Amino acid sequence: MSLRVLGVSGSPIENSNTDRAVKAILKASNLKSEFVKLSEIDVKPCDACKRCVGDNICKVDDDFPPLAEKIRKAEALVIGAYSPYSQIDAYTKAFLERLWSMRHVNNINEGKLVVTVVTGVAPAPTTRVRKVMLKLLKRTIKKHLPLYQISRAIAREMRMENMNVIGNITIRGNLPCLTCGEGSTCKMSGIPSAFGKSVKASKNLCVQVEDQPEVWKEVIRLGNLLHDFLH
Repeated sequence: MSLRVLGVSGSPIENSNTDRAVKAILKASNLKSEFVKLSEIDVKPCDACKRCVGDNICKVDDDFPPLAEKIRKAEALVIGAYSPYSQIDAYTKAFLERLWSMRHVNNINEGKLVVTVVTGVAPAPTTRVRKVMLKLLKRTIKKHLPLYQISRAIAREMRMENMNVIGNITIRGNLPCLTCGEGSTCKMSGIPSAFGKSVKASKNLCVQVEDQPEVWKEVIRLGNLLHDFLH
């Protein structure tokens, strides 16, 4: 059975919420899939050398060319990112840049389906809402604008590559301060602003994607949606 769905995660954290959400979408699709953790391979930013123009093959000597072969074979991508400093993470950004090599003349990725996952400390809601919820959604989006912007930016690039974004989801993540060892005493700790001045750092305050019922329900729905599109 050939590869149908390729999942990639830009989170460097072992078994992170981002990883598990991407894997859950792959599993729920019930299709032949593969998961790639970008921090475990070497994918550099694009060199803009343009040596890929003639054949859509990147000439940079790292792990992207073999990854590109998997992308070519897949019918859909599930892209997982996280948001350090309210920006897209560097691993995912480098991966997205390197897709440029596949667009010239032949537009290798045209028509591929895409689902995006973005994790951060303060997520925006999923964009799949009823019209009667739009006013509430807009207020929430303003509060959690960075994650919404990252999700929109990834979707914008995918559409520039003529790919079809069929769903996206944002997930609540965790402050590194909760598990760094200095979160309760560091003057730069984000814990007071996130939890209150009297709260002490503890891994028990960390949230799991599986414990976010509406989010987890949407994760499974997106996997099922991929199945319905590709089956």
